[in-house]
Amino acid sequence: MPGVQLVLRSARVVTPEGTRAASVSVADGRITEVGPYDARVPDGAQLVDAGDDAVLPGLVDTHVHVNDPGRTEWEGFTTATRAAAAGGITTLLDMPLNSLPPTTTVPHLRTKQETAYAQVHVDTGFWGGAIPGNVADLRPLHEAGVFGFKCFLSPSGVEEFPELGPAELESALTEIAGLGGLLIVHAEDPGRLASAPQSGGPAYAGFLASRPRAAENDAVDRLVGLARKLDARVHVLHLSSGDALPVIARARREGVALTVETCPHFLTLSAEEVPDGATEFKCCPPIRERANQDALWQGLADGTVDCVVSDHSPCTAELKDGDFGTAWGGISSLQLGLPAVWTEARRRGHTLDDVVRWMSSGPARLAGLDGRKGAVAPGHDADFALLAPEESFTVDPARLHHRNPVTAYAGRTLHGVVRATWLRGQKIAEDGRPLRRTGRLIERTGHPGAGGYPGSAERPAATGPGRPGRTERIERPTA
Repeated sequence: MPGVQLVLRSARVVTPEGTRAASVSVADGRITEVGPYDARVPDGAQLVDAGDDAVLPGLVDTHVHVNDPGRTEWEGFTTATRAAAAGGITTLLDMPLNSLPPTTTVPHLRTKQETAYAQVHVDTGFWGGAIPGNVADLRPLHEAGVFGFKCFLSPSGVEEFPELGPAELESALTEIAGLGGLLIVHAEDPGRLASAPQSGGPAYAGFLASRPRAAENDAVDRLVGLARKLDARVHVLHLSSGDALPVIARARREGVALTVETCPHFLTLSAEEVPDGATEFKCCPPIRERANQDALWQGLADGTVDCVVSDHSPCTAELKDGDFGTAWGGISSLQLGLPAVWTEARRRGHTLDDVVRWMSSGPARLAGLDGRKGAVAPGHDADFALLAPEESFTVDPARLHHRNPVTAYAGRTLHGVVRATWLRGQKIAEDGRPLRRTGRLIERTGHPGAGGYPGSAERPAATGPGRPGRTERIERPTA
């Protein structure tokens, strides 16, 4: 490894051992030392003094719907990863649905990778999908490097990604458990949803009643039973019902391999404040009441909830039509997750160490990336988010980088300004402006031909006028 090329110095560096004044040395894109604040800067190294701005490990967002190819008018790899970089995210994992084709076979995965690799501003990996009839595709996808498999227990909203029935779910989970893989689940019980009041129109109360907490609670009960029976790893996506937390905590104490995430919108927005017709707040499961939000924060504090990720699920403005029965369900928040969570966390007495545990190290651990991502520590990638924690700003949708300027946070004042983002020692965004595209495609290791980190599978990059052909690397992180 060459000598130190960069020293990043701050009075507040968030490390696994706590926040302290430190100088972080970087060589060849990796952290070599987290030393004293006044450590000597080696000859030839660049010094960046962040002053009182906090140095966080780059955020890891394991729940992003990029929708590319096929629904690129909703979002695309260029716009999504630019927004991620501006928001302090240095690694994201793309969900397998809402693109055409969905990531349910190896050829579909290759299509997704070929679309993505010349566009990404941050490191980007992929989940596979488990749908009816593709059990035979799960092992090849696992061996091709997907990080795990997503399924729905209730309709997904797009016809090309159907939900799994009870027998199909058990069959898929049996196969995934045999691979040592991870199943991530949209957990809402279809029977509970079918029996709930069905309501359209502009009233949020009607929509909330149509997605009751019981739908999540029953689905979590079912997943706990299957994970225990099959000795399988299961992850509950975007938990919004605080009622499910005692069941989750008890299952984990009993040794069930169950993890759970929640999202910024469940932690910072409440049903009581959603105006009628404001379908930019619509998501499934829904934003619930303030008392329920308190339970989710308690779950984070006591460790029952493992991580906080965006579930960035964008669409065109036309699909947010003011009718909660017909509007697309998804919150666009990729660029705003860190300040949104920090705003509420600081109000509740939490620290930046907590936020890093929930939004960086926790998601990295879920994805098996914690050997190289999610911490300011020697040996890790030099991925950083520089945050001014005390500064505030008002959200202007026109200044966001995701494709369509629709967000539930419009007009809100948030604390925590992301000053700059660094990926493997290179500054990729500053003051909300993406600077350069240095992202790589990443794959889960432990499959044949992985070759460790850094390893590579060479793929020819796209060419065009004024753009010579070149070769990019698909980096493969160790778990």
